[in-house]
Formats: sequence, C-alpha cells, structure tokens
Amino acid sequence: MNLETAVHPEKLRRVAIDPLSRVEGHGKVSLLLDDDNHIQQVRLHIVEFRGFEKFIQGRPYWEIPVLVQRLCGICPVSHHLAAAKAVDMIADVKELTPTAENLRRMLHLGQTLQSHALHFFHLSSPDLLFGFDDAIAHRNIIGVLQDYPDIGLQGVKLRKYGQEVIRAISGKRVHGTAALPGGMNKTLAVAERDTLLADIDQIIAWSVDAVNLTKKIFLENADFHNRFGYFESNMLSLIREDGALDLYHGGLRVRDAAGHTLLDHVDYEQYFDHIHEEVKSWSYMKFPFLILQGKEKGWYRVGPLARINNCDFIPTPLAEQERQAFKASANGQFIHASLAYHWARMIEMLHSAEGIKEFLLDEVTLRDDLIKHSDHKNLEGIGVIEAPRGTLFHHYKINPDDTIAMANLIVSTTNNNQAMNEAVRQVATEYLDGHEITEGLLNHIEVAIRAYDPCLSCATHALGKMPLSVEVINSQGEQMSQLVKNSRGEFSDHE
Repeated sequence: MNLETAVHPEKLRRVAIDPLSRVEGHGKVSLLLDDDNHIQQVRLHIVEFRGFEKFIQGRPYWEIPVLVQRLCGICPVSHHLAAAKAVDMIADVKELTPTAENLRRMLHLGQTLQSHALHFFHLSSPDLLFGFDDAIAHRNIIGVLQDYPDIGLQGVKLRKYGQEVIRAISGKRVHGTAALPGGMNKTLAVAERDTLLADIDQIIAWSVDAVNLTKKIFLENADFHNRFGYFESNMLSLIREDGALDLYHGGLRVRDAAGHTLLDHVDYEQYFDHIHEEVKSWSYMKFPFLILQGKEKGWYRVGPLARINNCDFIPTPLAEQERQAFKASANGQFIHASLAYHWARMIEMLHSAEGIKEFLLDEVTLRDDLIKHSDHKNLEGIGVIEAPRGTLFHHYKINPDDTIAMANLIVSTTNNNQAMNEAVRQVATEYLDGHEITEGLLNHIEVAIRAYDPCLSCATHALGKMPLSVEVINSQGEQMSQLVKNSRGEFSDHE
C-alpha cells in the first residue's frame, strides 16, 4: 500500500489534526481512510506561508544576522550565527580571532542547552513520564512539576542557565545582538564569566541526570520505543575534520541507513551540488533530497539523532561516555527509532554544558581582540551551522550596492520534513486503524512529530493560538464525528 498517493481520494474519509500542539509554529496532519478504516494516505502539512527569504531582499547585508533571527524566539541564536557565517564570507573574513571564535561557539552552546532543555522537559517529558494516554489536564509541565518536582525544576533551571549564557554574550536572552561581519561586538565581562562559572558544575550534573533519565525511559521499554515511529533513513550532519561532533562548524557528512558513508567532509559552500529541494502542492515547506539518490530515496534526517549516529566521537568526556552507551545499545549500529531523538538530545545538552565550562575557563574568551577586516568583498555568502533541531543553511547573494539580491534558507525542520511524514505514517498505520478517535490516540501522532522537535515557525513564520479540531468525514462528505480542543486545552464534540 502506498500511503503517499491515495487512489480516488474523493471516495475516502478524511481525518484532520489541525493544528498540532506542543510544537513551535503551526501545522496539521491529514489522514485518508477507506470504508474499512484502513489508512490510505497520511500527510504532515505546513499551512502558513514563510516570507523571510523575500522580504529581506534589498536590505544591507550586514543587517541580516539581526533580521533573520526574528524567524524564531526559540532558536534565534542559530539563525543569527548561520547568517553571521555567511556575512563573514561576504566580508571576505576567512578566519575569526580566537576570542571571537570562542564567544560565538559558547553562545551557540548556550542556545543548544536552553533549547534542548525546553523541548525535553516542557514539551516532551509529560508524554514520556505519564504515558501518551494520560489525562490532558495532567500531561504537561505543571503535572511534571507536581509529580516530579526535582525533574521539573531541573528542566526550568537548565533552560534558564542557557539563556543566561546568551544574555551575557549578546545582551538579551532573546534576539540579542552579538555577531558582526568578521567577529563579535563586545567582550565577555569577568564578572559575567565568574557568575556563570559558579553554577556550571551543577548544570553539568543535572545534564548527566537528564541523560540517565532519557536512557532509562528508552531502555526500560525498548521494544515499544524501537517500534514507535520506526523507519530507516540516511543521516546528514556537520562533522569536524577529525570526525568529532561539532555544532558550530565542519564539513557535511551523509551516511545511509546501514552507516555506510555517502558523502564525507564536503565543503558546505558546495551544498547546492549535493542537495536540492522538491516542492509539493499540499505544504508550504519544501522537501530536500540528495541529488545522488534522487527524490524518492534521497531524503534524510538531521538533528541530534543524526549527529550522534554520524560522529566518530564527542570531544567532551562525559558526553562521549554517554555516546558510547547510546551506540552500545544497538551493538554499534545506527539507531533509527524516532523516540531515540530524546536520548540523543540530552547527550548533546550534556556536551553543551561541558563545552561552556571549557570556554569559561579559557582566558582567551575574555580578551578584547574581537574583529577582523578585509579590503575585499564577495557577492555571495553561505553559512551552515548545527542548530538544536538540525543542520541549518543560510545562503545569500548581494548586489554591488551591498543589498541582498537573493536569500535561500533551508532550516532544520525543512530538512526533517520527509522524515516527520514517515514517522506520522508509521504511527497512524499502527495505532489509528480501526480505532475510535480519542485525544490519547491523536497524541500518539503528535508524539511522533514532537520527537523531531519541529520549529514550524522557522519554516513558516506563523502566529496565533494552538486549538485543535479533528473531523471524520465519510465518502459522501458527511461529518461522522468530531473532537475539538479550544485554546485553553478543553475538549468537546462541537465547535
């Protein structure tokens, strides 16, 4: 059965989850079922238009790092730094000063720490701690704080610490300014460094606890977690020259489902020679694919699961120890389970905490040599970074008057678009067939999507509340049943 293309869709019943909840941004899932309740088609739709690539045209190129971070309030630093790397190329600065390099990397680790903590503790831990069918009034961060106060408070404080790292370097927790063409705009104060150092060992300890929690959850019910939303895929990520995990810079590595290397240490400036994007009529989000494998087979996954699978080692000791345990759970093979993203995400959070400590202890970080200049200018710049959710591409071309002529952004969630569709299909096929619609059943589908930590606002720039309306329509177009969630999270059988 082909779940992508339904035959005679007008004769099928349609179920719509619109929009999704506990994700950043707006999207919906549609399912087409035959008269025997067998699923014929499942799709994840991104329904809002994304306009950043167009409306930044005509702006001076040096404004771009500040402008594009408005794509998102959760991961603005990632866009800020990806754009900054592209602007460095336009400004013909090939290498930053050691201090600017340290500050950018530490800023990025603070971003990764706070984003991973937010996603796991606030958005996903209620499902994993209480079960997918738990009462909606209880299955949230407030429920976690009530039933597991230590876990809940650790999550809040971990995110707060990451935000403090961002504030110390960029001036604000959200949408600060830090990177300039060729460097950074301010030093890190000694007092700020000392304040952050005072808490970092506790942050590392809590990060170890978070890894242990996700490891325990996954392994204690490994049969279910390895089956839920399971499929095999290619994996794409940046990799350091020596094969280490590197969230800020590196070459592109792609490995297939069996772990065989397809591309390795590819200069990301050449990304367009290897990755193209397909457009489909039912979604505003594109579908990237590897040219060497084509549209049907060339899609891939990005993000924590891809990075932990792809790298040869992690250059901080505690996170590397946990990576080895992660790999050992699958006898050294690639782990493809969608729910393993949570375990991999916490390993990266631990790595971020360890890395922040290293930069805080490095006196180079406190120096005031922040920027490099060049008398030359290029008309094109490409910046690629590993955002918390996955590989993020920023590509700009400028006019001779220094204004932006073209912008192409491939965000992490776009790279995972096909993978999220596959996860939804797997879960819907296994859990929805022949069942009456319930909130818990709908949540199974959303859990599969949340595993990828999608930031739909990055891909669509949407605004608004997050209500949910699901309808079952028969082949005559008649409504058979309905379940509605309002913006307060209350359910009823009518609007």
